[in-house]
Amino acid sequence: MSNEKSEESIREAVGDRYRKVATEGKVTACLDEDCQIIKIYTPEDLDSVPEEVSKRSCACGNPVAIAGLKEGDVVLDLGSGAGMDVFLAARKVGPKGLVIGVDRTDEMLKRARTAAEKQSLSNVDFRKGEIENLPVESNSVDVIISNCVINLVTDKEAVFREAFRVLRPGGKLAISDRVLIKELPEGAEEDLELWSACVSGAIMEDEYLGGMARAGFVDIVVEDQHTFSLEELKKIVKPIAEKRRREGKEFNEELVINSYLAVASDRIAAWKPA
Repeated sequence: MSNEKSEESIREAVGDRYRKVATEGKVTACLDEDCQIIKIYTPEDLDSVPEEVSKRSCACGNPVAIAGLKEGDVVLDLGSGAGMDVFLAARKVGPKGLVIGVDRTDEMLKRARTAAEKQSLSNVDFRKGEIENLPVESNSVDVIISNCVINLVTDKEAVFREAFRVLRPGGKLAISDRVLIKELPEGAEEDLELWSACVSGAIMEDEYLGGMARAGFVDIVVEDQHTFSLEELKKIVKPIAEKRRREGKEFNEELVINSYLAVASDRIAAWKPA
């Protein structure tokens, strides 16, 4: 495929998957719709948001936990989905703060806005847009969060440049995302399902952090990292493979396992100079 065609196909695959999450309520940030490898949120976190939001969370970490949010902060969530992290952040910034969620999927935005209305939340604002071209004013945000989204974008450095633009001087970027700890196996980069599952779009950690630095961020720190063991992957992948085969669908078990062994979930913090 040409680069233009490849990017278009990736965007379509990602959009299709997340529209399915919005309409059917299945988590897809792991290997399959029905699996969650990491226990990401605390019971208190999950109890504090509507079920229709939490069951649509496509997370690979909890960036709110490392964001250091304060009352009155203006927060921006890149790729906010159904609003899980927006609602968690809204509790922390209080009525004098504001949490903006940007997402390009209409179905996700509808879910998020409906949930906000049901909770009578006045300090959240969900906007349609691309995270490479944010519908947000420059120097207007105190903290940016993002959860397992930037890996889905082909031009990651454009995302970092936009994040830097909208942050106020001294503002913080707190990300949970997938990175590569070794090269992906042959065939993974062309697998659109692995792209939309937050695997094939991941880049090497050094390249990811370098993109942040080139955008102007400083004091970049990997707060923690989760990797997948062969044993846990085999345990999860086997029933998925059996299910797919019963449905008459192709499933390359070896490719999936080796692809997930190449990725890690990082939580990363960085700052815009004051």
